[in-house]
Amino acid sequence: MKKLLLLLLLPIITFAQKEVVIHIKTDSYPGETKWTLYKDAYQGDTIAYVPYGHYTQGNTMHQDTVYMADSITNISFVIFDGYGDGIVNGEYYVTVCGDTIVDYPVSTFTTGLIHNRTVPQCMPQPPPSSSCVPAMVNINLDQYQSETTWNIKDSTGAIVAAGGPYSNAPDYEPQFEPVCLPTGNLTFTIYDSYGDGLAGSLWGGQDGSYYLIQCGDTLVHGTVANFGTDSTHTFISDTCVPPPPVPGCMDENYLEYNPLATVSDSSCLTMKVIGCTDSTMFNYDSTANYMDYVDSCDYTLILHDLVGNGWVGSKLEIYQGDDTTVFYMNTPSLNQSFTIQLDAPEIVKAKFFVTSQAQHTALECGFTLRNPMGDTVLSVTPPFIVPFQTYTGTTYCGNECIEIVNGCMDSLAFNYNSLANTAEQCYYVPGCTSPAYLEYHIDTSNAVYSDFNIQDSCQTLAVFGCTDSTAFNYESEANVDNGGCVPIIYGCMESLAFNYNPLANTPDSCIAYLYGCTDPTMFNYNPLANADDGSCEPYVFGCTDSTMFNFNPLANADNNSCVPYIYGCTDPSMLNYNPQANTEDFSCIPYIYGCTDSTALNYDSTANTDNGSCVAVVEGCMDQNAWNYDVLANVHDMASCLYAANCVTGPGNPYWLNDSCYAWVIEVDEYCCENEWDTVCQATYEYCDGTWSGPLLTRTVIEKKLLAITDILGRPAKPGSKQVLFFIYSDGTVEKKYTR
Repeated sequence: MKKLLLLLLLPIITFAQKEVVIHIKTDSYPGETKWTLYKDAYQGDTIAYVPYGHYTQGNTMHQDTVYMADSITNISFVIFDGYGDGIVNGEYYVTVCGDTIVDYPVSTFTTGLIHNRTVPQCMPQPPPSSSCVPAMVNINLDQYQSETTWNIKDSTGAIVAAGGPYSNAPDYEPQFEPVCLPTGNLTFTIYDSYGDGLAGSLWGGQDGSYYLIQCGDTLVHGTVANFGTDSTHTFISDTCVPPPPVPGCMDENYLEYNPLATVSDSSCLTMKVIGCTDSTMFNYDSTANYMDYVDSCDYTLILHDLVGNGWVGSKLEIYQGDDTTVFYMNTPSLNQSFTIQLDAPEIVKAKFFVTSQAQHTALECGFTLRNPMGDTVLSVTPPFIVPFQTYTGTTYCGNECIEIVNGCMDSLAFNYNSLANTAEQCYYVPGCTSPAYLEYHIDTSNAVYSDFNIQDSCQTLAVFGCTDSTAFNYESEANVDNGGCVPIIYGCMESLAFNYNPLANTPDSCIAYLYGCTDPTMFNYNPLANADDGSCEPYVFGCTDSTMFNFNPLANADNNSCVPYIYGCTDPSMLNYNPQANTEDFSCIPYIYGCTDSTALNYDSTANTDNGSCVAVVEGCMDQNAWNYDVLANVHDMASCLYAANCVTGPGNPYWLNDSCYAWVIEVDEYCCENEWDTVCQATYEYCDGTWSGPLLTRTVIEKKLLAITDILGRPAKPGSKQVLFFIYSDGTVEKKYTR
């Protein structure tokens, strides 16, 4: 259930209150209706309001009850319609203490209507029942309404009243909570779920406060905004002392009626006789003892249109006091009637507003305002009504004193007074008394005649017409001007032309409609156009070159921002990423890490990014059985491997089996292997490689036989194992060899 939002802006609320009931009969769109109740006048202190969307049921009578201080004597009730068509087939009225102060049974207020009213005095409130005593809790919220709650507990700790959180309330809106409390010692506690109380100023907003009022006394007054998570106040609830009785006449039908009386006594003596009590007035009633003015009555407003095409958004505003009612004629019609309720007697004003879409409307429009008796109060008939000019009249609903107006009441008399209500002497002009003749009333002497048969001057028949030779409708035969002369108005008389003038009576040049954009701030402004066709396009700045990268198809004005296409790889994670490129050409190459040095051992022909893993080529003999085995080599050079001959000459000898000349020498001369490498061996070697120049040396063969082989301990051994061996020969020589 929606809460009525009550705005009580006074820090202390008196106990004496006036009950205000707003009756709203909604139309089919209830959410479009809202209202505000102001103190004193429009836009004064807000007493109460309901927002748009408050009413959800259409075509239903709603009642909203609010309370205001008894000291308030003037209010302003303003009703609004969000769509601007009023409450179609709806109605509304406002009562204060049961008396109707606003009664508006029609719904033609369109967007909004203001009612300023004086409120009546109310009967004092009856004393509260013994079960509970009325009180009011006023919470002035900060901007975090949903954080605030409160409760009231009795001496036993039982909760007797509570409120909040105010999740649907606007920021800083005071909340008025009527409660009925038991008598005795009570505790009021207010809570804030965040822990900063009502200190909205801590967060750039406004601080709040809270009050509890009973019987006109403020029992709880919380002015410390930052109370943390909670603040507790103890107070005593007690019955209110009723006001003393006021004796007097309580019957409104008697002159002695006292609106403040609360107890009827015997003072009602003289019955009211309503009428005009002023003996100087025309309608004086000698039996009357009470003047009773009619507050308001229904007037008839008729809107006129000479052409019958409506007012095209133009409007007529009717003012009376601070109330304003707006009327439109938007449907094709010559006349359209409305019923409007006006106060009486009071000045009524009217003002006509012309929209920019209807420049000729004022030439075609008019209006008539009539009272319930059919009398015309205001009348402006086409053509034409003056825009923004205020027309003024006075309303009348009867039961007023009417002043005596003496005068001749014979319409045939020279001194006829149409306003007269009391007959006086009539005067008649001598001469021709027939209006058919030119000489009619030609003699304007003040002599009194009563003879209607004097026809001495009736000579020339009157020919009525326009006698102004400069007028459009000048009639040369006329001898009596009929007041109907029409001035010559030059203008285009072709209704289909742009400069058509409906008031023109004399042809002038016409200009054909040239449709186009007439707004000079638009892109397609046409300076030659005189009629806007709704084609205006705003400037849209951007690159208009379709060959450019940032071409904007919506742009119609180039701002020199064009950027050419730059093709390349736009992926920053790729090897060939081009930060200048704006268009992908699908050339992106992913990173392939590896050794990119073609001279390195681990060169990777597929790699494009060196990862520092290159290993330099180290060539050497990688045969562990070779004499020159290289542990650092990673490329095997088979030709460089040197193998020992296992000859008795030992490893200190620079000759190896892979040396072909050395192999030849030890093959043809076993002595060179089995014995010491001597000069014969060397000469034979040099002969082999072609460096020996002398004769080939020969050797005397000395037989040398191997007698035994021992290890370093003298034990017999066999060659073939890795160890040091001693070879013992027949010639007494011993060779130490390391065999592998």
